[in-house]
Amino acid sequence: MGGIVDELRAALHAVWMRRWIALAVAWCICLAGWLVVSQMPNKFESRARIFVQLRQMLPSDGAAVMNQQRDIDRIRNTLASAVNLEKVVRGTDLAASASSPRAVADRVTGLQSAIKVTATQDNVFEITATSGSGKLARQIVQKLIDIFVENNLADDRDQTGQTLRFLDSQIDARQKALQDADIKRANFQTQFLSTLPGTGSLNDRLGAARDQLAQVNSDLAAAQSSLSSVNGQMAGTSATVAGAAGTSSLGPARARLAAIQGQMADARAKGYTDSHPDMIALKSQLAQAQAAASHEPLVGGGGGGATSNPLYLSLRAMQADKVAQVAALTQRKSQIENDLNQLSSKLNNEPGVASEQAQIDRDYQVLKDEYNKLLQQREQVKIQSQAQDQTDAVKFSVVDPPTQPRVPTAPNRPLLLTGVLIVGLGGGIAAAFALSKLTTTFSTARSLERASGMPVIGSIGEVVSTAEIALRRGRLRLFAGGVAGLGCAYLVLVSLEFVQRGLSA
Repeated sequence: MGGIVDELRAALHAVWMRRWIALAVAWCICLAGWLVVSQMPNKFESRARIFVQLRQMLPSDGAAVMNQQRDIDRIRNTLASAVNLEKVVRGTDLAASASSPRAVADRVTGLQSAIKVTATQDNVFEITATSGSGKLARQIVQKLIDIFVENNLADDRDQTGQTLRFLDSQIDARQKALQDADIKRANFQTQFLSTLPGTGSLNDRLGAARDQLAQVNSDLAAAQSSLSSVNGQMAGTSATVAGAAGTSSLGPARARLAAIQGQMADARAKGYTDSHPDMIALKSQLAQAQAAASHEPLVGGGGGGATSNPLYLSLRAMQADKVAQVAALTQRKSQIENDLNQLSSKLNNEPGVASEQAQIDRDYQVLKDEYNKLLQQREQVKIQSQAQDQTDAVKFSVVDPPTQPRVPTAPNRPLLLTGVLIVGLGGGIAAAFALSKLTTTFSTARSLERASGMPVIGSIGEVVSTAEIALRRGRLRLFAGGVAGLGCAYLVLVSLEFVQRGLSA
C-alpha cells in the first residue's frame, strides 16, 4: 500500500513540476475543441403524426382493406423517394437556393438522410425532418404530409381507372373470342348434330337417338299388334246385318263420328278438360269426322233388306287409325335410321369429330366462364369507384401538426464543451506525465534506490530563500489565473449557448 502511495505522489510531483506544460496543452486542446464545436451547424427537428382511417363502404372479405393497407405502406416506404423529395425542394424555401438541376439534386440527396417516416402504432405514422432552420424543417414536414395524402388519393383513383380500362379491353377481347367460338360451335352442330335429338355432346345425342329409335320400335310393334288384333276382329264380323222395313243404317263416316263422340264422353267422365292433349286430339278427329259424315247419305231401305253392321263400321274406323299410326311410326323409324346412318358415315370419314366437339365445347365453356367472371369483376370495380367518388375510403387526420422547433436538437453544445474541457485537462496532465518519463530525475529516495540497486543513506531537502518563495508564489498565482481563465472561458461559452437558446425560444 505504501508503494502505491509513493508512486502516486511521485506522479503528482512529476506533473506538478511540469504544470505550465500541462496548462499550455490544456489551453491548446480546449481552444481547438471549442472552435470545432462552435463551427458545428445547428439542426432543428420538426415532427408530425398522421392517423389513417380505412373505411370500407362495401361488404367484402377483407381483401380490399388489405389492398388499401398495402398501398398505404407502399407510399410510406416510397415517401422519401427522389421524385417526392424533388417536389419537397421545389415546394419549400429550399427552391431559393437551388437554381440549377444539379443544386436540386444536391438538396434531394441531403434530404434523403434528413427525413424519416415511421409507423408508431396501428395506422399512425410519424414524419420527422431535420434541417438547419426550424421554419424550413416545418415546411418540409408539411409538404411531406401533403404529398402523402395526395399520392394515396390520386393513386387510388388512378388505379381504379386503369383497372376499369384493363377490364374493358379484356371483356372486348373475350367477347370477340366467345362470338367466334359460338359461330364455330353452331357450324359444327349444323354439320353433324342438327338431325339428332337432345343436347350435349355427340355421344350423348347418339345415345338419345338410339333410345328414341328403340322407343319408336316398341311403339311400332305395339301398333302393329293392335292392327293385327283389329284385322282379326274384322275378319270375324259381318259387314251387314238383316234390317227391318222402313229403317235406315249409318255409313262408315257417321259410325266413326259416333265412336269419337263416345270417346269424348268417356274422357269427360274421367275428368279431362278441353286443354288436355287427348281432348285436343279427339276434337281434331271430331272435326274431320263431322266433315266426312256431312257428305255421307243415310243408308235406308224399304223392305226387309240388309243394313250395315255398326260394329263392323267401328272396327273399320279403328283399323284406319291403326294403319295411320303404323305408317307414322314407320316413317319416324326410317327417318331416325337414315339420320343415324348418315352420321355414322360422317364419323367413319372423320374419326376425330367427337374429340373436336369436346374441344369446341370446352373452349366455349372456358371463354364463357372467363367472360362472366370479367363482367362480375368489372361491376365490382365500378361500384367501388362510385363509392370512392362519393365517399372517402381513406381518411387522413393530422394528430399532431408539424412542430415549429426553436431550440436546436443537435449538436448538444453544453455537453460537447464540457467534454472538450475534460479532454483538455486530461491531455495536459498526460503530456506532463509523459515528459516526466523521458527524464532521468528521481522525485524520491526510494525510487533512486530501486533504480540503482544500491542503498540510499539519506536525502537533503531543498533550501528555499525568501525571495525564491515570493517568486514561486507569484508563479503559482499566474498558474491559478491560467486555470481559472480556462474555467471562465468554459463558463462563458456555456452561458452564451444557453442565452442563445433562450433568445431563439
